[in-house]
Amino acid sequence: MSSTTPFVTRAPTPAVRPYPIQVHARQDHPLSRWLWLMKWLLIAPHVLILIPLWIAFCLLSLVALVAIVITGRYPRSIFDFNVGVLRWSWRVGYYAYNALGTDRYPPFALREIPSYPAGLNLEYPVRLHRGLVLVKWLLAVPHLVIVGILFSGSAWIGWQASGEAWSWGGGGLVALLVLIAGLTLTITGRYPRPLFDLVLGLNRWGLRVAGYAALMTDRYPPFRLDLGGDDPAGAAAPSSEPAARSRDTA
Repeated sequence: MSSTTPFVTRAPTPAVRPYPIQVHARQDHPLSRWLWLMKWLLIAPHVLILIPLWIAFCLLSLVALVAIVITGRYPRSIFDFNVGVLRWSWRVGYYAYNALGTDRYPPFALREIPSYPAGLNLEYPVRLHRGLVLVKWLLAVPHLVIVGILFSGSAWIGWQASGEAWSWGGGGLVALLVLIAGLTLTITGRYPRPLFDLVLGLNRWGLRVAGYAALMTDRYPPFRLDLGGDDPAGAAAPSSEPAARSRDTA
């Protein structure tokens, strides 16, 4: 008399729908114990260039708003430029006081640099909602309040909680965590990985909100702290369930 061993079938894990703004970073090893103390001076050339770039970003975002209301499309040339400004700012922030994740000097470039340990990509939206673009500043308020706590006045160029300007300052939770990372690096020569993952998750949240507030996507940012350097909003890991089921029924 033969018998079969029953097994419980489970629904496959649904794939994670990627968020249009993908933020990636790789923690470099080793890192200098003391260089982080001088990075405020080393990034000065980048700051001098990024300030007018951010002014252009804001002005072109207004042009994009009008274009979206009329045509439902974000002009591709403006989109590519604005993504480039976000990308450049993220590389500088990653090198300096948004993360201290690398000692490699950031390149002066709007384009993606695959060899650099920090990157940002934003999926171009084929169509955008014409009416939604007028109220995104209001819809983003809950996120802007959180981002204000995380980054308000921190040493990066970003959207402030007031929603009034893109500016550079000092303070905030991220700046405090990065200061702890710098002190730990000086004392031990190591950047604690859990701290790095947390700092990257906070930066990822801020950059997603920045892209949404700049009208570059209609996808509302998730209220989620995605930790680590690899953006977890990408494709889900393949499930091993089919293979295990095959072994059970063999």
